[in-house]
Amino acid sequence: MFPIRDHNPSEKTPFVTYALIAANVLIFISYWHLFNDQRALARFWFDWALLPENISDGRNYYTLVTSTFLHGGFMHLAGNMLFLYIFGDNLEEDLGHVGFLLFYLACGVGAGLIHVLAAPYSGVPTVGASGAIAGVMGGYLLLYPKARVDVLIIFIVFFKVFPVPAWVMLGIWFALQLISGTSMDAAASGVAHWAHVGGFVIGFGLVLPYWLKRGGVAFWSRTDGHPDHPVAKYKLGKSSIPRVPRRR
Repeated sequence: MFPIRDHNPSEKTPFVTYALIAANVLIFISYWHLFNDQRALARFWFDWALLPENISDGRNYYTLVTSTFLHGGFMHLAGNMLFLYIFGDNLEEDLGHVGFLLFYLACGVGAGLIHVLAAPYSGVPTVGASGAIAGVMGGYLLLYPKARVDVLIIFIVFFKVFPVPAWVMLGIWFALQLISGTSMDAAASGVAHWAHVGGFVIGFGLVLPYWLKRGGVAFWSRTDGHPDHPVAKYKLGKSSIPRVPRRR
């Protein structure tokens, strides 16, 4: 299940969201060549990735930030940037450029600390913007629970795009992270599920005062749980594939 767009893109240019995407892509390109040299890549991860054992021993605190701009492969990067692109713009429009940047970084650092608490003596390098983006998703859920999100459902050879409320898509995603984090093989999965859970909860909590200031439930009543601007109209273009009539 992949989100491909929401129905309420921001009306203002999300400069910080775009800048974060650009930074992640450019940084990934800068060390792409290291994937051909596993020893050099391991040294790079040791210096810049999040290693819980280092944080527990009081070392390399800077990696709580640097690790959020590193990714373990192209698909890892692409998936994270897709989520940031879809959910970041509306939150940036409401929180402001500076506010959103601080919010994003706080969610990333907080998610990293949750991961350290879950596995304090792990020597496995952890990279990815997932924790920070999970915080963005948590904030999005609180402010716009009924926003429509188009998700691509893929099941073997069947695929279809369905519009669903944000609370359904984000709720399922959060539940899967929580279930995966408590499973027996969580450590072997290679995914920092507790960082995702922690980032989501932190993002939800950081946006809570803003939501209350806007009126709480009354804010939802005014906006019907959607971003406070018109819904975008999407049109599917006509297919260039000719239709072949069935022979009888």
